Amino acid sequence: MKELLPEERILSIDIGGSNIKATILDAQGELQNEYKKVPTPIPASPENVLEAIQELLKNFEGYQKVSVGFPGYVRNGRVLTAPNLDTALWRNVNLQEELKAVLNKPVRLVNDADLQGLGVVKGKGLEMVITLGTGFGTALLLDGNLLPHLELAHHPVCGNKTYDQYIGEKAFKKHGEEKWNSRMMRVLAILKAVFNYDHLYISGGNASKLRFKLDENITIVSNRDGIKGGARLWQQGEHHFADTVYSAF
Repeated sequence: MKELLPEERILSIDIGGSNIKATILDAQGELQNEYKKVPTPIPASPENVLEAIQELLKNFEGYQKVSVGFPGYVRNGRVLTAPNLDTALWRNVNLQEELKAVLNKPVRLVNDADLQGLGVVKGKGLEMVITLGTGFGTALLLDGNLLPHLELAHHPVCGNKTYDQYIGEKAFKKHGEEKWNSRMMRVLAILKAVFNYDHLYISGGNASKLRFKLDENITIVSNRDGIKGGARLWQQGEHHFADTVYSAF
């Protein structure tokens, strides 16, 4: 892994379906100021989101690099899907390059669960991170290195229901805590069998609603625990982020 210079500061941006948040981290991933946020614009087009980010960052200064978490499938800085914003508006948008041009700084853009994962893992063996919020986010890392992203949220898990539909926020509200927990037990058994991870980390707003005993190699973490991901993203190899042109699906 590459090391950041001790004096370097990283602007970390989290693009969400409801809000866009930003803060500045030091090279160790420690907060240099509290998060500031603006509402995610409606419609959340690339142009509107870029404008909102520029408005948010008016009083941010003193950073050398930028890390961005995006709620969708990202490959080499290019958005392929954005289900919580609008895939039709975002497909094949090279947001990494557009932010680089706007901010005049080096930028790395990854899926938001991947950025969270970088912040919480120990860097030993195969580690998996899942987020339980509006939808279902996933990240896989091997010895602290990001593996190719999987949008497991959109894979059918029960009949025609995807993970998002089966255990997302809407399912929790519709079916209640008891049934949702039963579903989560089933999901965790599937993940254990499929990935055979060394450690699993669970974050997101609904992680605190799990009511059954977890395996010893499963840890619940907070979103705040993932803040270090903004700095650790710049310790990943260059091959994850080199610009490559991909045609739209």
